[in-house]
Formats: sequence, structure tokens, C-alpha cells
Amino acid sequence: MEKRKDKPTLINISRKSFIQVTLLLLGLLVFSIALTYVLPKGEFGLLPDGTPNYLDYVRRDDLGGIPLWQGLLAPFLVFASSDGLALIMLSLFLFVISAAFQVMNDVGGIRALVGAVSEHFRGRRGLLLVLTAFLFYCFGSFLGLFEEMLTMLPIVCALCVLVGFDSFTGFICCILACGFGFAGAITNPFTVLLASEIIGANPMEHVSFRILIFFVMFGLLLLFLYSYLRRLKKDPLSSLTLQHDEALRASAAETLRPEEAGAGSALRIKLCYAVFLLAALALIVACSLSAALRGYTVPILIAYFLIFGLLAGGAACGDFKRVLKSFLRGFGGAAPTIVFIALAASIKYVFDRGSVLPTIVNSINTLIGGRSPVLVALIIYLIVLGLEFFISSSTAKAILVMGLLAMVNTGLSKQMLVLLYTFGDGYTNVIFPTSPVLLISLSMIEVEYFTWVKKSAPLFLLNFLLVLGFIVLGVVVGY
Repeated sequence: MEKRKDKPTLINISRKSFIQVTLLLLGLLVFSIALTYVLPKGEFGLLPDGTPNYLDYVRRDDLGGIPLWQGLLAPFLVFASSDGLALIMLSLFLFVISAAFQVMNDVGGIRALVGAVSEHFRGRRGLLLVLTAFLFYCFGSFLGLFEEMLTMLPIVCALCVLVGFDSFTGFICCILACGFGFAGAITNPFTVLLASEIIGANPMEHVSFRILIFFVMFGLLLLFLYSYLRRLKKDPLSSLTLQHDEALRASAAETLRPEEAGAGSALRIKLCYAVFLLAALALIVACSLSAALRGYTVPILIAYFLIFGLLAGGAACGDFKRVLKSFLRGFGGAAPTIVFIALAASIKYVFDRGSVLPTIVNSINTLIGGRSPVLVALIIYLIVLGLEFFISSSTAKAILVMGLLAMVNTGLSKQMLVLLYTFGDGYTNVIFPTSPVLLISLSMIEVEYFTWVKKSAPLFLLNFLLVLGFIVLGVVVGY
């Protein structure tokens, strides 16, 4: 028997993307070092309990910029700072989550869940599309999966082609649905939970507002899907993937082929991962609702995904050696994120040690002081939106943006700041040309990027207006 080749890791940051993000963050680091020699220095006063009073700014002209050696070594020194333990825990969190999902994919967990939905509703094509899109929407919203869906796109496209649609329909139900879910997040570990942990917010507080957004945005996605299907029904030749689908029909049966016997029975895999994911969701909710556990959410989730991620994979396929190998590959696949975390966190470290962080925070407080909360929220949203074009890593942006917002007197609730970050980081993943997942997935179905932009322009215009509406509504109702 031919030896089975390892699949690529799910968190597979391309060399080009890694170099681009790293160089950009290095540029920001050098710029931040220079600013410590240019900007006025200052410090915050202290509250009676000894914590900084971010509204009490004192200018210190006697202080100098950060020592050059300290600035250049900031990506290493930051782990020994007061933020070091939190950064280490966040790094472990991302590593373990990525590794657990790698195992889930390699033993056929994601394939089994999608296959169960598709098989049960194969005779009802419209309902099949809605449920498939909703499943991937939930993957993004609850689990923070996105890059992982590249491995599922050929399966969903083959399914859509076999039941009479096209590959572009599969792209909508898989990649686009997951991207929308990533932004309309309820418990996304990489946006909602990560940003909440950094800023000290309870991710489950006022969650009903995010649930409203969750369903409204899914409705918008369905509107776009059925608008495309209506045109496709009137003129099948209008399909964006007509030539691609001719070849796909010949190989669709092979694409949907069940996992090899060594991966275990489909029923066992489905049961294992249904329990695993439902338990993870229940744990997240329980930690968020419990005041005693809330401060330990990240360590608890690290332990859960480390232990039960391995156990679920082993129970699903019965081969713990294979599971361990897959887990380690997933761990290694996420390794580049440690560079992003270190570089992003080092910028705040440089500003802090160079005594310009209080000056920056005071300047922002002065800029937004007296302005309406709605205008402040819109400004913050646009800033995150602009950063997304250059920094696609949600982890890097979360540490960079949320760490700063935690000290700024925005007049907005912590939950609102998390929502603004989530809005800015999510929908852009399926429209900006700096999103590697978007470009790779479009190339897989042979659709040009600008064709996609033209086709999706009405969708994202409505999306932008709805986001602005939700921001205004959130501020008005005190979210």
C-alpha cells in the first residue's frame, strides 16, 4: 500500500503573508522606537488603590526615549514584562486551539459533520443550502474557523454541483458563510474571546445584542445566495464557474469519498465531535457567566482543548499515535502566530518604556473628548477597518488595538469596543485583497478577484450600512 502523505496544516500561513505581516509589524516597531525620541514624555497619576488613573496625565520633559537596545529586543523583553504572563497564556491558547482543530480535520470530524447535514437533506436542495451555509456560519461565529475551510471548499463545491448548482454556490455556502460568521461572532475564540480577555470584558454580557446581529447578518447572506440562484435558474450559462464545473462533475464522487477506514466509522466520528464541540461551547458560556471562573477562562479552555482535543480525536479514529502526530503538526502550523504576538505586543511595550504611551492615550482622550459616543464608535471602527487591510492576523490586531483601547477614555462599554473590533476584523476577510484565504479560495473555483468584487459589491454595501446601523443602535441602547 502506498504510504499516506500528510495533509497540510490547517493554520497554514503562506511565506509571502508571513513576510508581509512581519515586515509591517517590524516597521511599526521601528517607528514606535523613533516616536519615543520625538513625542513628549508623560506619566499617569495613581488612584487610591494604586492603579493608574488614565485621566490624570502629567507631562515629564525630563525623561528620554527608550534605550535603542531595549527597543530592538522588545519582542523578547515583552514576555518578561507585566504583560508577559497574559501573552504566554494567549499564545498557548492559540496553539492548542489550532492543534485541536487540526486533529478534528485530519480524523474527518469536519467532513463528517458536513456530510451528515448534506446526506440527510440531499432531496431538499434549498433546505440543504440553507443548512450547509448555517453550519459554516456557525463554524466562524462560535469556533473562529476560517483558514480551515479551505480544506472543505472542494467538498462543498462538489456537493453543490452534484445537486444541480455550481461551485460559486459552494463558495458562498462555505467561505463566504464562514467569513460572515467570523464577524457576526458569538463566541469566536480569535475575536470575541481574545479581545474580551485583553480588555477585561465579559463576553457573555448583553450577548442578546450579538445574537440579533448573528441572525440579521445570516439573513443578508441568504438574500445574496438566493439572488444569485435566481439568476442562475433563469440562465444556467451565467454561472461564474461554468468551465470549472465541467471538470468537477467528473471528479465530484471522488471528492465526496468517505474518509479511509483507518479514520474510524462516520457515526463514531460524528458523535465524538458533536459532544466535543457542544461541551466546549457549554464551557465557554459557563466560564463567562460565573464570576469565579471568568478570570480563568483562557487557562480552562487551554486545558480543555489540550486534553479533550486529543481524547476526541483518539476516540474518533482509535489511533492515538496518528492523533498525536496531527496535534503536533497543528501546533507547529500555528507557530508563526507567536511572531505576530511578540511584535504586536512589543509596540505597546516600547511606548510604555519610552514614556510616550501616556501621551498617546491623553492625545486620544483629548481628540474624542466632548464628541458624541456614536462618532467615537465610528472613528474606532474605521481605524480597525484600515488596520485590517494591512494586518490580516486577528491576533496581532487584537493585542495592538484592544491593549490601547483598554486605557483610552472612549466613553463606550468594553462590550461595545469588542463589537467594533469584531466588525472591523471579520467581513474584510472576504473582500480585501490582502486576505490569503479569499484569494486562495477564489483561485480554487477559478473566479478572478475583480469579478468577485463586482459581483459582491451590493452585498458589502448593504453589509456596511447594516454595520453602521448596528454601531449606532448599540451606542444608543447602551450596549
